[in-house]
Amino acid sequence: MISRIDLRGEPLPEGGALRDLLPRAEFDVEAALEKVRPLCEDVRHRGTAALIEAAARFDGVRLERVRVPGTALTAALAALDPEVRAALEESIRRARLVHRAQRRSPHTTRVVPGGSVTEKWVPVERVGLYAPGGRSVYPSSVIMNVVPAQEAGVASIALASPAQREFDGLPHPTILAACALLGVDEVYAAGGASAVAMFAYGTTGPDGCAPVNMVTGPGNIWVAAAKRYFTGRIGIDAEAGPTEIAILADATADPVHVAADLISQAEHDPLAAAVLVTDSAELADAVDKELDPQVAATKHIDDRVVPALSGRQSATVLVDSVEDGLRIVNAYGAEHLEIQTADATAVAERVRNAGAVFVGPYAPVSLGDYCAGSNHVLPTGGCACHSSGLSVQSFLRGIHIVDYDRDALAEVAHHVVTLAEAEDLPAHGAAIKARFEWKVPGK
Repeated sequence: MISRIDLRGEPLPEGGALRDLLPRAEFDVEAALEKVRPLCEDVRHRGTAALIEAAARFDGVRLERVRVPGTALTAALAALDPEVRAALEESIRRARLVHRAQRRSPHTTRVVPGGSVTEKWVPVERVGLYAPGGRSVYPSSVIMNVVPAQEAGVASIALASPAQREFDGLPHPTILAACALLGVDEVYAAGGASAVAMFAYGTTGPDGCAPVNMVTGPGNIWVAAAKRYFTGRIGIDAEAGPTEIAILADATADPVHVAADLISQAEHDPLAAAVLVTDSAELADAVDKELDPQVAATKHIDDRVVPALSGRQSATVLVDSVEDGLRIVNAYGAEHLEIQTADATAVAERVRNAGAVFVGPYAPVSLGDYCAGSNHVLPTGGCACHSSGLSVQSFLRGIHIVDYDRDALAEVAHHVVTLAEAEDLPAHGAAIKARFEWKVPGK
């Protein structure tokens, strides 16, 4: 079901050559960009009418209005299963604990007497959050986007999720209930690239959505393409691709756990990546044997799990040692990385590239998806080598406040003039000279 890549017996290559040996899903955002362009421009020119037409075309729903009425949010929360509500509330509580600790405080550095630089952190004014509603419904993603934005101090939060035919054109009621729990009352029944365009351009009228400064949240390739289309006009978190799990394991790992965790991510999407990296052929064999009965016992077998596990993006990678395994997972830069080895804590300390690291047999990715307190909006496609997951920091901007008095500027003025002249920017130097009866120091 899952293929093998045997890298034993030869020295591992470096850099890009090593990355090229590893499995990865095809995710051509550039090709999708041309298809979303007309959808986005339609929203720009026709606003709400374009959103209603998109819902009819893609979701099979004829909407009367795009903005979700407050009564629908209240009703969704009232009808929510009590156990689901308790689970969402605990997820929110833990996420707040972790994200509240990420808040940043202003810091002032006294560079010289009379001269200081203060860095202050200011939240973006308004954000648009996207909650997918295709193959699955993700109230957990509502939490993972809303909580860090709220803890950052964002004053205005709007959320969009696709209209659902079976719920009279509203987003899924569990999405609405999660919004109600979090106090988000500006919610739109809009999906895909059209929703991103609504946030970027804004719409007018009774259902109008004011434009936002930033859009975050996971989605399919069309959402990712729309984010790329609007980059520069709005800030984005990332162009999220298919989900990924990599597991670095040795002979001490339990094959039952490893197989279950691979399947847990495969059930998201047929393009989901499930990668096992191990120095134990015996473990690899045991996991293969364990996959068959566990896959047979799960849901979404033919449309997601089997295509994901058997696809080119998934594989078991055999290596000579855990040390080589570390090189592999650092080159791969997984969205989710589990460490199931002897002394897993020490091995995890040496991971440089991962969206999130899950240490030991009792920290599966599923925990992070819901109730660890960590954020599950994470970089995919190897972007963990240079990018971070969603956090309070994602919604903050650092601003430097420069405060120098006359003496402090006078002390460094000749250096500023010298550098300005070295860069052939004499007006820069003149702006300094204009403040003093200028003479070159020492002459």
